Amino acid sequence: MMYMIIVKASNQSEEEKAPSKELMLQMDRYNDLLEDAGIKIMAKGLHPTKEAIRISFVDGNKLMTKGPFYPSSEHIAGFFLIDVRSEEEAMRWFDKAPDPIGNNQGVIELRKVY
Repeated sequence: MMYMIIVKASNQSEEEKAPSKELMLQMDRYNDLLEDAGIKIMAKGLHPTKEAIRISFVDGNKLMTKGPFYPSSEHIAGFFLIDVRSEEEAMRWFDKAPDPIGNNQGVIELRKVY
């Protein structure tokens, strides 16, 4: 079963502020844990929404809009894609994830992939 651990964007990620060295070490350790366990499929960060383009479908029309988009908390800054045997196993790995922003302000979300 594949699950995605979604790292929600923040003002910091949208402003492209570099994470602290400590935070980068925590994320690297988590990434290594997933890889060593053989469950990591992919882990990537995303560019901020100022580099994004959105298409909205409104009344049968397409509206293309260039970023940035606000509020930043509605967007994705990165993800980990894992392949595990059960939801319980996914939850265990999810629970080990570090705060992606630091200072107890980050938000992550676990979603099952179809």
